[in-house]
Amino acid sequence: MAVLAIVLLLVAAYLLGSIPTGYLVARWMKGIDIRQYGSGGTGATNVLRTVGKGAAIAVLVIDLLKGLLAVRLAIALWPEISALAAQGALAAQWQPWVTMLAGLIALVGHSKSVWINFTGGKSAASGLGVLLGLAWPVALGAAIAFGLTLALSRIVSLGSIAAAIAAAVLMVVTGQPLPYIVLGGLGATYVILRHRGNIDRLLAGTEPRLGQQPSNHGG
Repeated sequence: MAVLAIVLLLVAAYLLGSIPTGYLVARWMKGIDIRQYGSGGTGATNVLRTVGKGAAIAVLVIDLLKGLLAVRLAIALWPEISALAAQGALAAQWQPWVTMLAGLIALVGHSKSVWINFTGGKSAASGLGVLLGLAWPVALGAAIAFGLTLALSRIVSLGSIAAAIAAAVLMVVTGQPLPYIVLGGLGATYVILRHRGNIDRLLAGTEPRLGQQPSNHGG
């Protein structure tokens, strides 16, 4: 029963992450499929370019909350899940590993949403929510890295990549548990891979700055 409960928890984390916030907001406010506009992504940056500032803030907050709720749900439900197992079958040290998986699966859900044909955003905002739920000092450091990079470059994708790298480093520097360090590394790798197209444009000098429209899909 405990194994089934863990599986259901991870499914719930995926479904939380897969809520297509940007897609729904754009449909509601403008009647458009945001995947057909701007960069083609459903994240807050493309919503800002395509729909407007208020919509982008709403998407950013909700996407952050998706990641936060996924890991906090795993933490809150662990006593009940553990109670379903035979005595001693689920040691306390397994809890952070399950929580780590919930956070990671929420990131996948955000970028590969079952509701919109496994498309989505870049998982940066949801990743920040996961960090906030696990280790707020790491989340704060990642947010600062993002803010400073964005202020200097005016390039959102570069800020997101800097935040991902900062999160992975800070998980180690702040002495977080091994599962969280693993999450930091895997999560950073996933977010960076989701920015492959942006990295190509950064190297080519064609990545749009804040306020500019991207020249093609994939941003």
